[in-house]
Amino acid sequence: MSSRKHGEGPANSSTRTTVGEQPVRRRRPLAVAVIEMTCCWEEGATPTWMSDQLGIRIPERASDRRAGYKVGQRYDTGLLSFVLPSEEAETYTGRLIEKDTVMIENSHPKEKGYRPAAAFGHLGLPEPEAFVQGLRKASLCPDDLASPEGKYLQRCIDLFAHEFTPGTTRIYVRSTIEPSVAPPPAGQAS
Repeated sequence: MSSRKHGEGPANSSTRTTVGEQPVRRRRPLAVAVIEMTCCWEEGATPTWMSDQLGIRIPERASDRRAGYKVGQRYDTGLLSFVLPSEEAETYTGRLIEKDTVMIENSHPKEKGYRPAAAFGHLGLPEPEAFVQGLRKASLCPDDLASPEGKYLQRCIDLFAHEFTPGTTRIYVRSTIEPSVAPPPAGQAS
């Protein structure tokens, strides 16, 4: 006797039992998980475009600039990342956060395999929340942010600075965006 009801297939992830059986956990097919992770990324989200949307100025000397824009059901997400020499990254983050504000270390890193809804993995990067060493983070909003770079900020952001090799730091920025932003034009040059 099957415990499956009409219309339920293996894609249903609920747990069902019949008398005398152990619970069986059904998993979604891998294809569904892959579609969810790759769905809804807009073409044309260049670092320059994303910088303008967030109000994050990218230093001229920044290298390995990457950006992404994911359309969500309720909110969109913007991603921006670039690399700076560590001293310059320290100066940059110091000009973005308010005086006497300290970026905190990641004392509760996410487990290996952590995938947020809008993952930096889409940009070919590891997720900053999973780093144990060398990561500092802060959350900032433009409301009355009185800092030299903060005055340009357009949206609330999560800011991460990760010194991934001695003397080299990657800046990660993630922002939840209300869908009032026009998606980036496809094929736009960086």
